[in-house]
Amino acid sequence: MINNKKVVVVLPAYNAAKTLEITYDEIDFDIVDDVILVDDLSKDNTVEVGKKLGIKHIVVHEKNTGYGGNQKSCYNKALQIGGDIVIMLHPDYQYTPKLIPAMASLLGSELYHVVLGSRILGKGALKGGMPMIKYIANRGLTFIQNILMGAKLSEYHTGYRAFTREILEKINYEENSDNFVFDNQMLAQIWYAGYEIAEITCPTKYFDDASSISLKSSSVYGIGVLKTSIQFRLQKWGLGKYKIFQLK
Repeated sequence: MINNKKVVVVLPAYNAAKTLEITYDEIDFDIVDDVILVDDLSKDNTVEVGKKLGIKHIVVHEKNTGYGGNQKSCYNKALQIGGDIVIMLHPDYQYTPKLIPAMASLLGSELYHVVLGSRILGKGALKGGMPMIKYIANRGLTFIQNILMGAKLSEYHTGYRAFTREILEKINYEENSDNFVFDNQMLAQIWYAGYEIAEITCPTKYFDDASSISLKSSSVYGIGVLKTSIQFRLQKWGLGKYKIFQLK
């Protein structure tokens, strides 16, 4: 706990058997109270590895729901077990669990309600092996999003995120896509609700067992990102009305 706030780490998993243990072993349980593993119908033994590690809260989807659908289950379960600070950590070991105390502290101090682990601050992305084409796409999309959303984030595309309970109870993430654009829709919802978003420098690792989306999925994601940003601006101007921006 931090300041009497329960800290929960959620692990949205798909075929993460090879990296789950090394990720889990670096979680600081002096800070973290509970871990939730949500398995999106993996084809490997992710669930068995989770049980072997002693993870108490394991949710297994009966069908593959996608990355966004997995997160919905993660956050619903975290709220159900009383999480006050909820940190999403990918179990593919691409992001270091060693940043959990710092991210939790920013939320526990009530300075912010959202913290992102940014690969772009510093030299974490390219140094960690991010392909140049993905780096350029990240920078281009982020530039456009900052203009449309009136923000100054270093990136919108990190999967390392921490939220307070207030955020998860207020924004309507259930209306979001079940696909990868879920992440961007969630940030747009948070901006629209008037919250500030903090960022912390995050090293990252690209290697064979780390998850990565295909070129086709990346293209669909990019289109979805632009669509979300335009919807945000239209809603702000009163020229559109979209369900994702309605609060619970």
